[in-house]
Amino acid sequence: MPEEINRVLADHASDLLFAPTAAAVTNLRREGIPDNRVRLVGDVMYDAALFYGERAETRSRVLDRLGLAPKSYILGTVHRAENTDDPSRLRAIFEGLAQVADQVPVVLPLHPRTRKALEQQRLLGRMSEHVRLIDPVGYLDMVRLVRNARLIATDSGGVQKEAFFYRVPCITLRDETEWVELVELGWNRIVRPTGAREVAEGVRAGLDTIGRSGEPYGSGDAARRIAKALCEGVPKRPSQTKL
Repeated sequence: MPEEINRVLADHASDLLFAPTAAAVTNLRREGIPDNRVRLVGDVMYDAALFYGERAETRSRVLDRLGLAPKSYILGTVHRAENTDDPSRLRAIFEGLAQVADQVPVVLPLHPRTRKALEQQRLLGRMSEHVRLIDPVGYLDMVRLVRNARLIATDSGGVQKEAFFYRVPCITLRDETEWVELVELGWNRIVRPTGAREVAEGVRAGLDTIGRSGEPYGSGDAARRIAKALCEGVPKRPSQTKL
């Protein structure tokens, strides 16, 4: 991912690195980060998902506003440039979702970039007849939509993980994913948007699937582990000789 450049620079400049997964620890070791600067703590996103999940159920009214019953719809999100800026991929995704919508309603909060791309391709009006396109929603509304979806079809890295946190099967509309552990556990499937039929078949195949149990992102106490590590102090770096 392009953002990995920033991640690598920040990691090498940092005294302590809090890794969300065992795979992340391995990657840091391969990049030459000393083990004494790395702590495997779990993912703070999981902490947030647990904290806000129940609150979303009691405070969000998004399902009522949209007239949706739990587990009766597919939630879609599309915003990455690799999809929105490629007319063939954009058409494949939305025409594929439109085909599935005849079987299961598809709800898609529409990112401004995606709306503009659909307008440019003259797809917006036609897609709105099949896929339920809504304005972007706030965090608690999105949490409730994710938690109660029957399936999620997305190109978002964050939504992939949130789907797993709430044990909702996920289809990733990309060529790859950062979260390979979710593919290995069977909660996530990669569906390359090469055509509408491929997208539709991939989404249908993912409906009601259940992955294996596992805790690749920890047990929801990453923040506590980070605070404990900070209290223990920052490891000293080897002294450097000035030239």
